[in-house]
Amino acid sequence: MGFQKGSIRKSSDPVVVEDIGDVDYTETWHKQAQQAADRADGKAPDTVWMLQHPSTYTAGKRTQDSDRPTNGLPVVDVDRGGRITWHGPGQLVAYPIIALADPVDVVDYVRRLEEALIATCRDFGLPDAGRVEGRSGVWLPAGVLNGRLEPARKIAAIGIRITRGVTMHGIALNCDNTLEYYEHIVPCGLADAGVTSLSKELGREVTVEDVKAVFKSHLLAALDGELQVQAG
Repeated sequence: MGFQKGSIRKSSDPVVVEDIGDVDYTETWHKQAQQAADRADGKAPDTVWMLQHPSTYTAGKRTQDSDRPTNGLPVVDVDRGGRITWHGPGQLVAYPIIALADPVDVVDYVRRLEEALIATCRDFGLPDAGRVEGRSGVWLPAGVLNGRLEPARKIAAIGIRITRGVTMHGIALNCDNTLEYYEHIVPCGLADAGVTSLSKELGREVTVEDVKAVFKSHLLAALDGELQVQAG
């Protein structure tokens, strides 16, 4: 049974979804802030940007010094929640810039993002994709993969900011990106967990282009309440 009913958005107008390609992280962050301000002022519609970033570490507000990279690469300190993560080619990033209905329910919003990601992973053949209690994002449970015992591992990360009722930042779903850069940080501050990708889990190449349309459909359905948030 789902927890929420109906749309979480303030507007009933269609969401504008834009594929903005491969874009610099910091530049896009500043553009997001302007777009969010315009949305709060009623000058822009609800929008979702879908994109990829060049290889970039980003640190949310809860990042600890011990989380930071050991390989000497720079880090962008950013105004989203959460701790440190990596973005790069082969990872689908989506930034919903959405005016939320009052009263703003942050937990409901995050759960809807998770549900869209879970549905996407399951569509591609990962029926065990789901949540881990007390941790955001989407996970695969501990188990044997390719003959090796693997810990619980994160396949999609979520980090958001809500200002004046408008969302910023969003999700990152690992498709066919390298996992090497995660080895030099404590991803999301979780030293006891692994990181994975759709391609690694499925044993075949699954690209960002393969995933975009499926995720878009699930995201819009989750925001509008057509995809119900499930327990667990």
